[in-house]
Amino acid sequence: MAGAEPGVAAAPPAEEPGSGSLCAAPLRLARLPLARVKALVKADPDVSLASQEAVFVLARATELFVETIAKDAYVYAQQGKRKTLQRKDLDNAIEAIDEFAFLEGEFLVGLILF
Repeated sequence: MAGAEPGVAAAPPAEEPGSGSLCAAPLRLARLPLARVKALVKADPDVSLASQEAVFVLARATELFVETIAKDAYVYAQQGKRKTLQRKDLDNAIEAIDEFAFLEGEFLVGLILF
């Protein structure tokens, strides 16, 4: 290619939407179902309207939170030579990491059911 820097690979061409490629999955930025997140938001009596952007941000923040606490809890599962997370792994992560201090206390006993 003329004008390309040596040692730098060119980006693959962007596919057009609906091009018919069988292996191309639609770009999905949030893994949680946005309709369910919106329903949960609307279940709060203090919320009258929720924009799609707000629902998306809440869904994405929730995904990042769950990913972070799961990774931190997995460290404790590995210390116990296990690959499966248990409640005690989450409890250990909550106790050990200051970012999760808001989760400490008795109010979570009935909320998190495993």
